[in-house]
Amino acid sequence: MANLTKDEILILLRPPFTNWSNLTREAEKVVGYPTSFMNLRCLLSDEFANLALYLRKLVGSNHLVMQTAKNVLYGDSKNLQPWGLIILLLSKSVNTQIPTTQAKVIDEQQRALAELIELMRTGHLIHRGIVNVPFAKRSKSTESAIFGNKIAILLGDYLLVTANTMLAGLKNADVLYIVSSGLKDLSEGEFFGDRDEQNMPLPGKPRRTSDDMITFDTTTIAVDDVLGKPRKEWTARTVFNGVSLLGRACQSTMLLAKQHRETQNNAYYFGCHVGLAWQAATELQSLTSDSKDRFCLASAPVLFALEGNPDLYKIIDQAKNDVKDVDYEDLKFNILKTDAVDKTKMLYEDHAKKATSYIESIGHNESVEMIKKLINTF
Repeated sequence: MANLTKDEILILLRPPFTNWSNLTREAEKVVGYPTSFMNLRCLLSDEFANLALYLRKLVGSNHLVMQTAKNVLYGDSKNLQPWGLIILLLSKSVNTQIPTTQAKVIDEQQRALAELIELMRTGHLIHRGIVNVPFAKRSKSTESAIFGNKIAILLGDYLLVTANTMLAGLKNADVLYIVSSGLKDLSEGEFFGDRDEQNMPLPGKPRRTSDDMITFDTTTIAVDDVLGKPRKEWTARTVFNGVSLLGRACQSTMLLAKQHRETQNNAYYFGCHVGLAWQAATELQSLTSDSKDRFCLASAPVLFALEGNPDLYKIIDQAKNDVKDVDYEDLKFNILKTDAVDKTKMLYEDHAKKATSYIESIGHNESVEMIKKLINTF
């Protein structure tokens, strides 16, 4: 093991093959990196090793930070879509146009960009694993939760600081500004709409109004204008919840590749649409699977079901202090009786089609074809 490179160690750590992992490995051959484990490459450090020792003390507990850590380590596609892989495939789709003398430097910058974006997202997810323990309810039984919170804060901070250090290392003010705007959106997403005591999202009360699409310009999105309108609300929540960051990363990698402004904008819209398509597919899988796990109450199927049957909102409203109090089995049964599943499928297909259109406007090569496969296979 001592003679192996970090990339070779990461390959050995991979979980067994699945249909999805087979495709990602095929894509990784195109870009030349084991991108599914970019985070781990950055985490192989003395600082993280020290934090991992404390994380081990939470093994066996049900603290949210442990579930997040498992998703990172084992690449759960339902929770961690391959953003870094998409960014590098997008980069490779235009890098053939770059003069050889500049290609190596730009390629290194693009790889660093892909890694730091994954670190930002992972750090944010770990921070979301913090459990709210009111002071009045603290006791011997809550010590594990409080300790887990401290680890979640330290881990998340470490990843975000590392990512921002890498971002500064690119020495590109335009990329710094673009990525920072996506990170700002990601932070604001935690305060979007109503939340329960654990900061879990609650859907807006359904309104019988026209439900037009919104733009991806987050500065123009007004919360009061979108809540209660299923497609608008879902799009706004998802854009703020990470899709904006993915889009800005795609835009930035085109800037690093010295592409003109139109291509940079197309890359941003591509990133937004592919992120929305994947999120719709993930939420659809969560609702239609046999799993007994809780699903997000602000997901597309739930919002569409509330539009078709507003009375379902009473089930959610009665548990607005803690989403765990919702009868998910009964809610799922009632959602499946509406046309919510069909509308969510249409939502996925719409964004997948638009993402494909934007990537085809950027180029036609092996990388583009691989991106199209990833879009349609998730």
